[in-house]
Amino acid sequence: MTSRFNPTFLRIFATDMEFKTGLKYLFILLFLVISLAPKAHASADDDVARGQLSGKVIDSVTKAPVSYATISIFKQGSPTPFNGAVTADDGGFTLNNLPMGNYRIVVGFIGYREKTIGGIILNKGTPNVSLGNILLAPSANQLKEVAITAHAATVENKIDKLVYNPATDLTTQGGVALDVMQKVPMVSVDINGNVELMGNSNVQFLINGKPSTIFGSSITDALQAIPASQIKSIEVITNPGAKYDASGTGGIINIILKDNKVEGINGTVNLTAGTRLENANFNLNAKKGKLGFNAFFGGNANLLSATPGSSNSTSNGNTSTTDINEAGSSNFKRSGYRSGLSLNWDITPKDQLIGSVNFNHFGNQGSGYTNVFQSTNYPGINLPVDTSSINNSSSKFSFNSTDVSLSYKKTFENKDQELDILYNYSDGRNTNDYSQQLDYTNIARPSTGSIGDNPGTDKETDIMIDYTQPVAKGFTIETGAKATIENLNNSVATQMLDSTGVYRPFLAQTYSFTYGRKIFAYYLSTSFSLFNDFINGKAGLREEYTTSASSNATIPSYGILAPSFVLQHKLNQTESIKFSYSYRLERPDYRSLNPFYNISDPHNISTGDPNLKPELGHNFELGYNKSFDKGPSIYVAAFYRYNTNDLQSFTHFYQNLTIGDTTYTNVYLSQRANIGREATEGINLYGSMPVGKLTFRTNMFFANRVTDNPPSPQVTGFVYRINLNTSYEFAKDLAAEAFVNYRSSQKGIQGTNPAFLFYNFAVRKQFDHKKFSIGLTAANPFNQYVDVRSITYGSNFYQTSLREIPLRSFGINIMYKFGKLDFKKDKEDNNNNNVPDNSDNGGGGR
Repeated sequence: MTSRFNPTFLRIFATDMEFKTGLKYLFILLFLVISLAPKAHASADDDVARGQLSGKVIDSVTKAPVSYATISIFKQGSPTPFNGAVTADDGGFTLNNLPMGNYRIVVGFIGYREKTIGGIILNKGTPNVSLGNILLAPSANQLKEVAITAHAATVENKIDKLVYNPATDLTTQGGVALDVMQKVPMVSVDINGNVELMGNSNVQFLINGKPSTIFGSSITDALQAIPASQIKSIEVITNPGAKYDASGTGGIINIILKDNKVEGINGTVNLTAGTRLENANFNLNAKKGKLGFNAFFGGNANLLSATPGSSNSTSNGNTSTTDINEAGSSNFKRSGYRSGLSLNWDITPKDQLIGSVNFNHFGNQGSGYTNVFQSTNYPGINLPVDTSSINNSSSKFSFNSTDVSLSYKKTFENKDQELDILYNYSDGRNTNDYSQQLDYTNIARPSTGSIGDNPGTDKETDIMIDYTQPVAKGFTIETGAKATIENLNNSVATQMLDSTGVYRPFLAQTYSFTYGRKIFAYYLSTSFSLFNDFINGKAGLREEYTTSASSNATIPSYGILAPSFVLQHKLNQTESIKFSYSYRLERPDYRSLNPFYNISDPHNISTGDPNLKPELGHNFELGYNKSFDKGPSIYVAAFYRYNTNDLQSFTHFYQNLTIGDTTYTNVYLSQRANIGREATEGINLYGSMPVGKLTFRTNMFFANRVTDNPPSPQVTGFVYRINLNTSYEFAKDLAAEAFVNYRSSQKGIQGTNPAFLFYNFAVRKQFDHKKFSIGLTAANPFNQYVDVRSITYGSNFYQTSLREIPLRSFGINIMYKFGKLDFKKDKEDNNNNNVPDNSDNGGGGR
């Protein structure tokens, strides 16, 4: 593609039969969603008119907004509130879905006198009431210590994203980000820790809206290094708008870490000890006037564990047929930590500067043995040639990175007018060492082996500027530009074991590889409201131009025009439907482009292809959500995705493969390739149901994937995932939770991915006004291992394998909160239950 508009993807709309078929399925799913969904006026409660109450709380002396003030609303004459909210950073609040009636509100915050406003009347003539500025007077007496907590809905459904808040999840206490991901709607995690969004693994990960090199080396290891206790929320953006990078055909997952913006000094300490996982986290917040400071440290370790495994394969070479049976065990452990400092400076009420520096480390190491029995049959020879051997191997991986960020935010008198400038720099350094040696046990043959040392660097600079301009009521324009500069350097030094038992340099596999990429982007988008708020939406266009350079290959430049839109219609105050589309791409990473061979396992070798093209994807989604007065909620999303130049790993079997002056026998060579076209259609269902002290949440995902790779036959694979989370509150300070997750197997282009079942239990007791808590967790307590069976095949080979992964673990978690002010700003939803939010609230990082 070039940077000019290319109508190729429009022609696909009109000519590709599979694309039309996919759209047909999407609209069939739309019909099912609407027909099965509760009707807008199915109950008497829905016939009752609803209203809205809004206002802004400000300091009566300084005229500055009062953030995090509590708003309690009472029916006139009632002594207890029935609803509430917490003010935003600008002091504003909105209470939606209020029945017509006569109300009073009570506004309060630490260090201010409580204020009551009565005689607020909502009726059909005036359903929406704005109280304007509410002045709070400072109190003469300051409280020394207070604890305030306002919980958000577990799942919030914004117009352009879905937000998962794990604050009340007990089974993830003491865990890591990967544990939290298993509970996020539309996200699935396989047994190896690979993350998919709506069935697509090409996902862009962000931390606080910013990229980081920690995800470039190993996404699984990076998610293992982020403690669950540091996560405030996870944003799932399946169809990102023009403001976001076009990279990631699966969409974006943005991990928002906890912060604190209120006056005082406070913090938390979190410790976990267990049979499989241990971690420790510390978080300190301080704010005085215009300055705010945050420091955190979190470290964790997966303790050493053994994973037995076996495999059987049959392969047909040019001159023989070979059967290989393998059995062995591998020991593995992982560790990591994250630490950082950030400083917030409110230069003026309309100018804010935020700087941060974060340090990241994670690594793993393993060792193991494999007993190999090989039987080779040659034509014309009655007896097979049998060999027995043992392969001993070890590996060690380490990654360290530093992320530096500086952002400036400017607001104006005109509400929602905003200027944002961000500079982000990430510097990652890794080492990857391995050794392996094969010794024959039944024949006199010299041992073979290799040792490899693989250091590398990964540096990325991002410069972004965004500007938002309200034009008229219900119409806003956003525009911005971004430059991304990436530089990677990788070197490999390999030694081979010769016939005398000495390791000597192997020049054919000793090399350096450099790779650079520059991405320049510009976007223009709008937020709008049409037909008297009948439709709310966002639409935009993003252009990106990519240039790449490599020391070993010539990589052509390319451009993309990426349109996107989302349209939402509110059927009533508690029910809405939305439709969205985005056009995205997945760029090959440097490992996929590196043409050199990874020979750490002489029978399973991998390499890259510098001629890979970016994967292109069309994403459609149709969503419906409904919340009920007493707490239940549902969200249903039907989707259709169509990718061309689909990037997937493909394996070939070679009876003999020569690399340099060395010939390897019975080799499975893996390499990413552009595998034709892939279409996926499916549906995701999320539901929450409180029943007294019990709360049930479920997330179900069903999808069918069709892959075309001419001249190979078409491959169809159906997959489903079902999880159920049940919590019970024995008392205000004692709760228990159970979680079970099942993911089915799925057929791929070269085999079947394994199914697996995972379940865990947890209980938590809180003390001293919830400042101190003790929790117990148990994961897969009734099964020591999870059996993972997979099948891989090609035109001349067939392989089955079994791994017994040790997931059973028990742990104890201790958390302590300290300081003069312990405040968690998680906004109260309208019904104080797990109800998706229908608000038109977009934004987020890129």
